[in-house]
Amino acid sequence: MHGITPPSRGLLRVLTCGSVDDGKSTLIGRLLYDCQLIMEDTLAALARDSRKHGTLGEEVDLALLVDGLEAEREQGITIDVAYRFFSTPQRSFIVADCPGHEQYTRNMATGASNSELAIILVDARKGLLTQTRRHSYICSLLGIRHVVLAVNKIDLVDFDRDVFDRIVGEYATFAAGLGFRTMVPIPTSGRFGDNVTRRSDRTPWYRGPTLLEHLETVSVEEDTTLIPFRFPVQWVNRPHQDFRGFSGTVVSGSVAVGESVVVAASGVQSHIARILGPDGDQERATAGEAVTLCLTDEVDVSRGDILAPTADRPAVADQFAAHLLWMDEEPMLPGRQYMMRIGHLWTRASVTAIKHRIDVTTLDQQPATRLAMNEIAFCNFATAQRVAFDPYAQNRLTGSFILVDRFTNRTVGCGMIAFPLRRASNIHREAFLVDKAARAAALGQKPMLLWFTGLSGSGKSTVAKLVEQALHRAGRHTYSLDGDNLRHGLNRDLGFTEQDRVENIRRAGEVAKLMLDAGLIVLAAFISPFRAERRMLREMFEEGEFVEIFVDTPLEVCMQRDAKGLYARALRGEIANFTGISSPYEPPEAPDLVLDGDGATAEELARQVLELVERRQAG
Repeated sequence: MHGITPPSRGLLRVLTCGSVDDGKSTLIGRLLYDCQLIMEDTLAALARDSRKHGTLGEEVDLALLVDGLEAEREQGITIDVAYRFFSTPQRSFIVADCPGHEQYTRNMATGASNSELAIILVDARKGLLTQTRRHSYICSLLGIRHVVLAVNKIDLVDFDRDVFDRIVGEYATFAAGLGFRTMVPIPTSGRFGDNVTRRSDRTPWYRGPTLLEHLETVSVEEDTTLIPFRFPVQWVNRPHQDFRGFSGTVVSGSVAVGESVVVAASGVQSHIARILGPDGDQERATAGEAVTLCLTDEVDVSRGDILAPTADRPAVADQFAAHLLWMDEEPMLPGRQYMMRIGHLWTRASVTAIKHRIDVTTLDQQPATRLAMNEIAFCNFATAQRVAFDPYAQNRLTGSFILVDRFTNRTVGCGMIAFPLRRASNIHREAFLVDKAARAAALGQKPMLLWFTGLSGSGKSTVAKLVEQALHRAGRHTYSLDGDNLRHGLNRDLGFTEQDRVENIRRAGEVAKLMLDAGLIVLAAFISPFRAERRMLREMFEEGEFVEIFVDTPLEVCMQRDAKGLYARALRGEIANFTGISSPYEPPEAPDLVLDGDGATAEELARQVLELVERRQAG
């Protein structure tokens, strides 16, 4: 092994990406092997594994150095991101070897988010592929500005210069608008080592650096101390009454004792009283340091808040535009709520509009109403609370976020913020002299929303009508919202696609909220097939106001009733996206009341609802 000496150019974080089977793992294995950075026992194990899992006969398969998962070795592919650390006398490196398969694009994005340079591999026999272009675009979005185009397996095209020049020219044309500062093309053979660590005599026409020479000398440094000070609060540190500090890592800039700072979201100002590091008090903290900051004033600071200079603050908004990479098999639907993590802050968020989807092959902008897995779009977002951020192009750490599914806790998307949306900045919520409590008291009742959900033909509208009639006779003040009726007016512009169904329920919920503010008992009969939207409704209202009533009627019974002939038309293919036939219904997991739509009469079901209402009114 080479003796490790202090590197002269610092640490370089490198990403390898490209389409499947372009030779990424082999190239990194060759780099480690030729630099004599592999221990003897590792080499012996590699030889044994090559005989078991290798694809090169008796030859040592260098890809196995990086493909650590058993499934990867058996299939000869990379699934997870494999990280390798190594050093040469000139530099230290962390290499993230990313999977090439399209279904693992999320893994590639994870690797790219922490990298400064990308090695984009292209199989010389295949040229540029869709995944090559997708990975390049993601690298650009995630702020990578330095690229090596490794035209790999050059040995399999007889080291043909024309092939190399054609691929380089095609890639340069494609990448012209991606904002890369450097793009260095290198003809390589990971299997035989050509132009990896040594110059190949089989490419006499190539006069550029080897891969290792370029990695050791390329300058990618961006001084994060020159970016304005940003300190996302990770933990409010209060071990006793006499100490209150805010712990976290300085992600950019620097701060000193005595300097003025502001809590970005609230605008409350204070000054730095103390800075506590691992060795105690210190006068200054700079980017990358984990410290605890104490302020001179007792200000309200919580986990997720950002401390910033008073004179150079981040944007604060509850609407912004961002690029979004969708990572989940379930499509992204505008209007559906997700959990967003931005820094250390969690908040509810939704896409309010897809401005355009990116065709990763041509970089053209296309219209879209939803996003499928691995698609990239430019979207408008709305969050449940105002959040502090910088544009991603200015600060990668305060301008990025992830989206998480609220039911499964899966990470479903990642985003890069472009700019805040300062729409309707002159509009504020008006406070009235008569509020909901006063209106409800005048009516002598508790406002509530009875939300009937179930398949078409389940009987929910029939039961809702009987319940309202009985409540009216009892002197209750009510109003009914029916899905069909709303589609004749407020929602007449909506169809029955999944995204339109989401918007249909959102609008109905907003109308119901206004009616509850008037003190009414509202009855709403909607198929509302998706749990996510019913959960969104529950969270729109105060505790106890939203009552989810599931009219549980088997599909075959609903089809037998079919008074409108809708199921018959759906089965003939005349109605698209029909719930229960060509579109799913997700039954409630914890409704407030379940009605057996096949085992009792409508009058009996209505009595069950009335009993629940009276208990809630009396409680």
